[in-house]
Amino acid sequence: MPYVVLMIYLIRGLTLHGAVNGLTYMFTPKLEQLANPKTWINAATQIFFSLGLGFGSLIAFASYNEPNNNCERHAIIVSLINSATSVFASIVTFSIYGFKATFNYENCINKVILVLTNFFDLEEGSLTMENLEDMKHFLASTHPTEYAELLPQIKNCSLEAELDTAVQGTGLAFIVYSEAIKNMEVSQLYSVLYFMMLLLLGIGSMLGNTAAILTPLTDSNFLSSHVPREMISGGVCIINCLIGLLFTMQAGNYWFNIFNDYAATLSLLLIVLVETIAVCYVYGLKRFQKALGVMIGHEPSWYWKIMWAFVSPVLIVSLFIFYITDYIRTGTLQYQAWDATEGQLVTKDYPSGALALIGLLVASSTLCIPLGAILVFIKKRTSS
Repeated sequence: MPYVVLMIYLIRGLTLHGAVNGLTYMFTPKLEQLANPKTWINAATQIFFSLGLGFGSLIAFASYNEPNNNCERHAIIVSLINSATSVFASIVTFSIYGFKATFNYENCINKVILVLTNFFDLEEGSLTMENLEDMKHFLASTHPTEYAELLPQIKNCSLEAELDTAVQGTGLAFIVYSEAIKNMEVSQLYSVLYFMMLLLLGIGSMLGNTAAILTPLTDSNFLSSHVPREMISGGVCIINCLIGLLFTMQAGNYWFNIFNDYAATLSLLLIVLVETIAVCYVYGLKRFQKALGVMIGHEPSWYWKIMWAFVSPVLIVSLFIFYITDYIRTGTLQYQAWDATEGQLVTKDYPSGALALIGLLVASSTLCIPLGAILVFIKKRTSS
């Protein structure tokens, strides 16, 4: 369903007026953004979310595979499909975003033309988008006093500024797309298709995340022997639902940003780093190679070994450094909020209470690693 909807949107998006502007904006690199640590943190967050790294869902699903499952081939296929889908979805998004930006830009131009035509009693049609700037300079030089009085009513229209107002996350999904859809023909049809796709994507994501929680709980001999599987599943879903209700309240977007930016970013980086170190340097890379050799019929190539042992840990540590650098540069943790009076997003600092909650969220999901290690160590000592 999501792929079908994306294909429909791609065909429709590429035929929209201004789609080329959005695609040009997408494929034009901005070097100043590449130098911003926040860009790389956001990129890592995106790839972690889209691949499901660190959530446990991949491990939970893999536990049901046959012992001779070719996990190497599946890892390559899933990664390529994931990246291709991301690029595909970006083309769809920016074609529609280009239409929305062009629509707003041309509306702005038309309003300026209307104001100038009425104020100076110009002949209808004498002002066009092509000669607007020349006419503004002419009116400013021939009627400087009148033009100065009119200046506050004339908005400075810029297509680049419209394109630069790109947002992400919920703002992209529920504001930008919605604004673009309402200006499309047969908007009701595209609206139903789009939000049905979002619903199915959300359900699909939650199936994986819920499986990551349920699999270890139901596999636990102690818990499964005392509590029916259905009660465990129901209890987990009810708890998730109650937590999710927090994001539907008036301050829901505020809490969503805290959970999204910190509870599911720093924790994932740390969890994946520990997983990589545990496999390569605790369990041992050679033992892991032999286990994979038995599973897929041959030992992994040198490429995989270099990636596991060196490149992946270095990249994750670099992201930690980027994050710390960004924190030092700004001096505090910040979030974006919508200012109704200004009609735009503004950046604000988190209060001390929110900072304490962020620390608690990060600790709650990462403390299980040292606590688990301590419990295993105590269990081994007592059994020996």
